[in-house]
Amino acid sequence: MKAGFIGRQKELRLLDRLWASNRAEFLILYGRRRVGKTALLTHWIRKTGRRALYWVASPDSALAQLRSFSREVYNFAHPDTPAPEQFTYASWEQAWQEVARLAEQERMALFIDEFTYLLEVTPALASYLQHFWDRIFQNSDLFLCVSGSHMGMMMREVLSYQAPLYGRATAQMHLRPLPFGLTRMAFPNYSAVDRVGLYAIFGGIPAYWERIDLEKSVSQNIKDQLLTANNLMQVEPRLLLQDFISEIHNYWAVLTAIANNARTPKEISAYTGISNVHVPKYLSVLSEAGFVERHISIMAAPNSRTGRQHITDPYLRFYFRFLASRERQLAMDVPDQALAEISRHMIDFIGTHTWEELCREWTLRASATNELPFLPDEVGSAWNADAQIDVAGINTMEKTLILGECKWTLSPVDQDVLTKLVEEKTPRIAPAQGNWRIFYLGFSRSGWTKEALAYQKSIVKQKIPRKNWQVSGMYLLDLNQVDRDLERWSTQVEADQDKIEL
Repeated sequence: MKAGFIGRQKELRLLDRLWASNRAEFLILYGRRRVGKTALLTHWIRKTGRRALYWVASPDSALAQLRSFSREVYNFAHPDTPAPEQFTYASWEQAWQEVARLAEQERMALFIDEFTYLLEVTPALASYLQHFWDRIFQNSDLFLCVSGSHMGMMMREVLSYQAPLYGRATAQMHLRPLPFGLTRMAFPNYSAVDRVGLYAIFGGIPAYWERIDLEKSVSQNIKDQLLTANNLMQVEPRLLLQDFISEIHNYWAVLTAIANNARTPKEISAYTGISNVHVPKYLSVLSEAGFVERHISIMAAPNSRTGRQHITDPYLRFYFRFLASRERQLAMDVPDQALAEISRHMIDFIGTHTWEELCREWTLRASATNELPFLPDEVGSAWNADAQIDVAGINTMEKTLILGECKWTLSPVDQDVLTKLVEEKTPRIAPAQGNWRIFYLGFSRSGWTKEALAYQKSIVKQKIPRKNWQVSGMYLLDLNQVDRDLERWSTQVEADQDKIEL
């Protein structure tokens, strides 16, 4: 990908605000591997030209880490006189003392990247930094940031209530994947269908986007990046899991089960052979890691036991569905067979996961910008023993519902899908108590037939008696409309943030 740094205006604005503060600031930056933490920090330094020292730790010995940091600090303080090869301060406290001295002269930023590498070999370092912050740094003109990709260690050693640094940070940032709305900027040569396909595989991870060759087709990129022997993406799931756990086998089995439609602890137990008693423990860890979520129908009570487990990380979802069982095949370097199998199932895979997620995102954003008549408290899906609705938003105070169907088909969708939604599914899903107003949405990759569009126009005029609800309207969209809107909202947010910053 040649588009360069994309998005992150909100995050850059936070860095600007912390720099402009008239006090010491301490930012904790965290997020999954490859999400762009290093790119964010280094881009901010290049963009602003601020007086900043960026240093990235390595998985080295304690002495080598201290020596490396010491040399960077020395060279920052003496730009015309490079540090001797074996130069090092005697301790971290002495090195930080030099940083504090440099921050006395004028405002200074210190970014320590991959902080968890330091904690792996010197676990007490967080305590040392806490004491030094309390005594020295918080009274200086320093903007300090520590960041890390080892999410488990960041949670335990930096962010948790028991962590030494708890309460010291003046700001924290969980850097999340980029939204689909920025894919047109990143992949201008690809159609909306191709970009949805890429997003279904790689999600919003910038490091994955950079691997895409814009001169090649999506299919060829999949072959090159995922289906060749010894490709780097094959080891990515293990690296992500090892950031949280050392023994990954049962977690691997649970993710494989969920990717193959085992959605409840009972189904996961049957698929994996893991005791039904132990499955919740593995799900809990995967949930804390952000890899798995338990979804419940928005019509169900919060403590409902009808939840379904979903893999939230797109690449893990794709990997455990299509690649985990093909390691031997990929090792033999026969990608065409694997690509053909993926192609046969990709339409269903996208329709079940990514397309529905994008439609729910559209519903949330449209509601927030007053482009829908109702503002839901939450948006998800709704189901019970009698019906399933892909997109559902509810506002219990206003007694309003948004209900929608999502179709990722190659041909336009006919009226019968809408008729079934209104006449069959709604009575089975809508709350039995209260008087409700319902607005309907239809999302179709390939658009709608003339009959469906005519039904959309006539639905409000229908005077069919309802038990305790009435139709407020219907809006039908195709992929191109969803694509344009998500791009518009994403870039509009970026522009608005720049406007506020000025």
